[in-house]
Amino acid sequence: MKLKVLEDNNTFIDNYYLGEPAVSYYIEDGNNKILFDTGYSDAFIKNANKMDINLNKLNKLVISHGHNDHTGGLKYFFDNFNNPNMELIAHPESFNEKWFDNEYIGTSMAKDDLEKVCNLKLTKSPMKISDNIIFLGEIPNSNDFEIRESIGNCKVEGKIVDDFVNDDTAIVYKSEKGLFIITGCSHSGICNIIEYAKKVCGDNRIYGVIGGFHLFEANIRLYKTIEYFKENSISMLYPCHCVSLNAKIEIAKQIQINEVGVGLEIII
Repeated sequence: MKLKVLEDNNTFIDNYYLGEPAVSYYIEDGNNKILFDTGYSDAFIKNANKMDINLNKLNKLVISHGHNDHTGGLKYFFDNFNNPNMELIAHPESFNEKWFDNEYIGTSMAKDDLEKVCNLKLTKSPMKISDNIIFLGEIPNSNDFEIRESIGNCKVEGKIVDDFVNDDTAIVYKSEKGLFIITGCSHSGICNIIEYAKKVCGDNRIYGVIGGFHLFEANIRLYKTIEYFKENSISMLYPCHCVSLNAKIEIAKQIQINEVGVGLEIII
């Protein structure tokens, strides 16, 4: 597997790419070329062009969840690329309308519009998307320190309700060294995600994790997450996007972490 960071909050010095508080990764596994999230704007397209990555050759597009820092780029993608056979894989609730403090934070394209331009596949169940990569679907709770919290509101069957971001998910690469997990924001809990990946893949070895862990404060959740990481002996840990500097510092006191920025390449 090859993973290239197209969009992140951070950019590396002397690599002149665009950064924004968002996520987008380009992934290759065998003949499959996968885009995981589309960032907030068209910055991921500009970065991909500068990296000589041809997004015309994508055959899979995966959405981690329906917030605009992960799906805002959808409209730019489909304005620039035309591949009606490309599969777009997401949780069924990803395209619900979402708001936070009366500001719209949902996707830039509605489900009905997406069905016209791609092969839309919505599932709550795990789904194999390449030889070695699995889309996890809806993440169940498996521990008591990662309780789901509502983030604004969403529209479900015409009603406005609290949004517990049930659409939040991740993908996992099955390597010979163990599982490598790729996540967007981990609203469902990074440890919940890892535990479910173990169950779905039948492998308890966690080789690496990259993505947002939605950790901001030095609190019980953070310290229990650190203990969980230590118990699982994770060799490659890449906290980014929605992990605060203070949280990274606390993690780094006990576990080696790696810096993430636009242009980072991981080959497994």
